[in-house]
Amino acid sequence: MLIGEVARRSGVSARMLRHYESLGLVRPTGRTEGGYREYAEEDVRRIFHIESLRSLGLSLRDVGRALDDPGFAPAELVGELIRGTRERIAAETELLTRLRRIGAAEPAGWEDVLRTVALLQALGSASAGTRHRAALSATEEAPVPVEALAEAVLGEPDPVVAGALRWALVRSGEEVAALVAKGLDAPAAEVRERAVRSLAELPGAAATALLRDALAHPDPVVRRHAALTLGARGAGDAVPSLVDLIVEGVNDVDAADALGALAVDPASADRIAAALVDRLAAAALDPPARRRLTQALVDIPGPTAARALTELSRDPDRAVALTAVYALRRRG
Repeated sequence: MLIGEVARRSGVSARMLRHYESLGLVRPTGRTEGGYREYAEEDVRRIFHIESLRSLGLSLRDVGRALDDPGFAPAELVGELIRGTRERIAAETELLTRLRRIGAAEPAGWEDVLRTVALLQALGSASAGTRHRAALSATEEAPVPVEALAEAVLGEPDPVVAGALRWALVRSGEEVAALVAKGLDAPAAEVRERAVRSLAELPGAAATALLRDALAHPDPVVRRHAALTLGARGAGDAVPSLVDLIVEGVNDVDAADALGALAVDPASADRIAAALVDRLAAAALDPPARRRLTQALVDIPGPTAARALTELSRDPDRAVALTAVYALRRRG
């Protein structure tokens, strides 16, 4: 068959067929009396093989080796193609992310686009000073897309830069809370801690709800920050976690202060006192933990705490008894 029919059957243009011939990839079986190229069925099959290999990303040089070299091993080349494809996907994904973030900034003109690009590049700089300046420049005149801010704060190892980024997050609105909370599921412990610290500084109901969810997080560091923040925000559901911190001796002074603040409400005071008394009654509790729990009772008003302190004033542990006596005297 002539080149025109081969082009129609294979979908490869006549020009490309002639190019393949010049490279030695496929040669017509013969020529007609008029000098036209004539292809056999085997030639057409080879053309389909060439196109199949090209669709995998092989260069024409590698296609020729694959078809003509009996010793050609495809495994190594396929591995290289996989690596190259992954690199291209990563680069395209990064570009797509950057374009989405620029679009989210709703630029009014190319000056806005260039300013946003410069800020995004600065946030990814190797220089902590450059990242710090970029975080501080996140104003209404030069907004940084919230996705970029959330990603930056989750990945920022420098505490000064992280503080500036959290300041920028606070100015970005409540929708950023959900983006930051994604870091709570990160495999790296330091990223999880950055996420909960950032949530702790975000105001609003969205951040508070996410912190409530974090009370059940498997990471104790996440639970601790969530409990202390919720206690400071007056959330009563943080009480069990705050009592746990006192027992564990981790941020126990802060936890006791948070319980004291929550106990301003009489109903909450009795509930908090009951929680402390229940933990004091645990048989496996060590003496230092009992002393910390007793100390926490000192600042809890109400009859439940008073009765517990009266009982504790006769405790065999002298430190516990003296603390309870001191508290009762303060109460008059």
